[in-house]
This record gives sequence, C-alpha cells and structure tokens, in this order.
Amino acid sequence: MAEPIRIGVVGMGTVGSGVVRVLEQSASHIERQAGRPIVVEHAVVRDLGKSRSVAVAPERLGTDVVAVSDNPAISVAAMLVGGLEPARTMTIDLLRKGKDVVTANKALLAEHGPELFEVAREAGRSIAFEAAVAGGIPIVAAIAECLAANRIESIRGILNGTSNFILTRMEEDGSNYADVLAIAQAEGYAEADPTMDVDGTDATQKLALLAHLAFGVWVPWKQIPRVGLETIDQELLKFADELGYRVRVVADASRADVTLAMRVGPTLVRKGTPLAETRGAFNAVSVVGDAVGPMFFHGLGAGEMPTASAVVADIIDTVVGRAAITFRTTGVLAAENPAPVSGGGSSPYLLRLQVTDQPGVLAELTGVLGREGISIASVIQHQPAGGSATVPLVIMTHSCGAAAIERAVTAVDRQASVQATTTCLPVLDD
Repeated sequence: MAEPIRIGVVGMGTVGSGVVRVLEQSASHIERQAGRPIVVEHAVVRDLGKSRSVAVAPERLGTDVVAVSDNPAISVAAMLVGGLEPARTMTIDLLRKGKDVVTANKALLAEHGPELFEVAREAGRSIAFEAAVAGGIPIVAAIAECLAANRIESIRGILNGTSNFILTRMEEDGSNYADVLAIAQAEGYAEADPTMDVDGTDATQKLALLAHLAFGVWVPWKQIPRVGLETIDQELLKFADELGYRVRVVADASRADVTLAMRVGPTLVRKGTPLAETRGAFNAVSVVGDAVGPMFFHGLGAGEMPTASAVVADIIDTVVGRAAITFRTTGVLAAENPAPVSGGGSSPYLLRLQVTDQPGVLAELTGVLGREGISIASVIQHQPAGGSATVPLVIMTHSCGAAAIERAVTAVDRQASVQATTTCLPVLDD
C-alpha cells in the first residue's frame, strides 16, 4: 500500500467535523481517487473539552496551529476557521511553511485573496477553495478547468441559501420576514446573527471570487452594489406573483464595454425559469461562455456534508497534483485589471411606490421617468384599502440602464405625491 498523505484540519466546527466524517466513512473510495490513503494527522480546535459529532483521538487534537504548520509529515492543511483573523495569519504561516491549503472561508479570500495568492505562489504552494462558493456545487472547478477554453461572458446565480430559504417560505406560507427568519434560525439555515446573509454580504463575497475566476480581474467585494432583504414584504411578493414573477436574491456579473456590470440584490425572475424554481436552501449558478453557451448548476449551497464534500474533493485534487496545475493561473490577474464596476446591466425594472390617491399622479411620475428616457411597460394600481389617502402603485419599465433608473428613482422620491421610499428591483425574463 502507498504511503498515506497526512493532513491537518484547522477548525473542527460544522464543516471541519463533516470533513473528518467523509474521510473516515469513504476512506476506501477516497484512496482509489487519490491513489493513496488520506488520514487526519492532527486537528486544531478552540476548546479541547467540547463535545463533537465525530471522534478524533485525543493525541491528534490540539489548540495551536503550530502543531500543523511545523509538522513535516503534514503536506495539506484544511483551513476551516471562519472570519478574517486569525484565519489570515494562520493561512500565511501554513503556506510559508510548505503546506498546500484548502479552505472554505470565502470572507477571507474576498478580503485578502490577492495577498494570499501571492504568498502561495512565492512559497510554491496552492490554495484550493471550491467549498468557499456555493457549497457542494463544483462551480470553481467548472470555471477554472472545464470551461477554460471559453471567454466567460456572464455569471448569474443564487449564492446564499439562507436568503433563498426565507424568500421561498414567505412565498409558500404567506408569512412575514421576521417569522420566517426565526424558522430559518431554528432549522439551522440562518446564524444567530444573520446579517451577512440577509444584507447581501455573503453572496457579494462569493460573486467577487467567481468574477476573479471568470474575468481574471480582482474586484474588491465592497465595490459591488448590493441590496438586502429589508424591502421585501408580502405586498411586494403578491405584486410579483400577479405579474408572473418570483423574487430571488440574484448575484449578477457580466462584461460591459469597458466595465464589469455587477450587482447583488432582490430581483424579479420569471416563473418557470431555473432561478425562479430554485427553492429553499438550494443554490444555483448560470454561466455563459462564448463557445459553450449557457450552462446551469444547481445544488445545496451550504450545510455540513455538501460543504465537506467540496473540501475533500479539493484535498484529493491537491494530493494528486491537479490543484497545483490549476492554481498556476487561478491567482493570476489579467493585464487590464482592475476593471471599473457599474451597478448592473440594462434590464426592465419594477418600481413599487406609495403615492397619494389623487388625479394626475401617474402622469406626473411617468413624466419624471420619461425625462430619463425610461418608458412604461405596464402599471398596477389597486383600490386604496379602508379609505386610505395613499395607494400602492407598481410600474414595470421597459429595459433601461442601471444609472438611468437610479437617477429616475431619486427624482421620483422627491415628488410631493410619493409618500415612501420607492422600491426598485431589476427584472429577469430568462
């Protein structure tokens, strides 16, 4: 039997425990895939006394990452600590001490990717990060390897299972946002502090990594326009349904003339299309290549075993040498980097306004839109409820640019007839 590959696991939370479980339960299959056994030599944890769902021999447990970084028998480190620090410092130390790194920490790579990729290249090591984007969906390998012959034109997807779970339950149950969020937390789909999921941060960081792979540029994730779920309520979902759409948080990146059009936020997607039918905690990614055309990937985007599956696949790729080959180009930026970022490409938009119920309001507002060159496709205005002096007004526009609709919404909200901040959502029909 070939000599085993010995790895270190840094972080034994949900994903780390899943990685150890997969390595143990599928040991013979993994040995066939890697050509030799893969064993956990050491695991680094925060609390030695904590109860864990998978057993690790006490002599292989410790609290200091040095036990992994300074161990010459360990060649691969699964870096499964969340956050930015000490994860960044640990990763740099592991790379400089000759360890290849596999990680699921998308926040770390989105914030410090260029630095970490450069450290890895200088050390002659690789960083594999399939598990950092879309959980068990092999989208990193698809873009970096399988679609390498293509000039990627666009990436569009649902990259956060928590927000998708919330929107799906709101649609299906008619429940309000706060109640569904509590359900998501109780069922393990949302953290105790769900901010990064519901404000779009998590999906935006993942989109930055995918854009890096697809377009060869590094876009700081904070430069990507993002909108959270705070404007989504049952009234808006019902209007969308009436028009033949569902609401999904969509991460979108595409090539424009001299920019990248990028945006993350709630979007109307037509019923029957793949994104509209992506429900619950599932993720979905659509990629368009110039040679292959459109491709669609769908699967669980989070959770212990889907994410552990991606981590172990990266470990196998690292052991057999595929990760090192791919990484030679993964961390290299195109000559035109950085590309400026615009807030999204041209599309139709839905505007939801709360206006005074009096004659001439619609003409006034369409005039404001017209001055920005925005034409109207349809209007929905129901009777005011209970003698209210205001009424919800929904306007669907024809396709227009993101900058034009932003200027128009700003002007609309200045009108005396508009009684609340306008909700503006892009619309996808394909």
